[in-house]
Amino acid sequence: MANTYTQIHIHYVFATQKRWRFLAEERQQPLYEYMAAIVRDLKCFTQCIGGAEDHVHLLIGLNPTISVSEFAQKVKANTSRFINEKGWAMGKFQWQEGYGAFSVSKYGLNEVRGYISRQKEHHTKHGFLDEFEALLKRYEISYEMKYVFHEPGE
Repeated sequence: MANTYTQIHIHYVFATQKRWRFLAEERQQPLYEYMAAIVRDLKCFTQCIGGAEDHVHLLIGLNPTISVSEFAQKVKANTSRFINEKGWAMGKFQWQEGYGAFSVSKYGLNEVRGYISRQKEHHTKHGFLDEFEALLKRYEISYEMKYVFHEPGE
């Protein structure tokens, strides 16, 4: 892309289906390494990856040739396949339908990196839904809590 200059940073949040605790601590690092490889394959840049047993935070520099939704779809599909091939889930692993994607300015990167790196500590005090609702409020995104990571049929 000649003469195209961008700096697009996105903070993604993916939750496990029904927020089941599939991502045991010993599985998180291999999953994060696999995610980082997917990010590279998509010609994007990993800033930080972290999370808990029921969700993942991913801060990336997004290549302008891929959309926010296409990136999320590819990462979720490939990591689901990876987790299922490893046999980490009883039954079939899936990510929750939907995701969070929040734009981050260059000046907010260190704050978001710190937030992601402190996930283990953070979740000793706060649950995932409280955390996600706080992100929606912080980024001033309109929502109805009954639809936040809602499973069809629940």
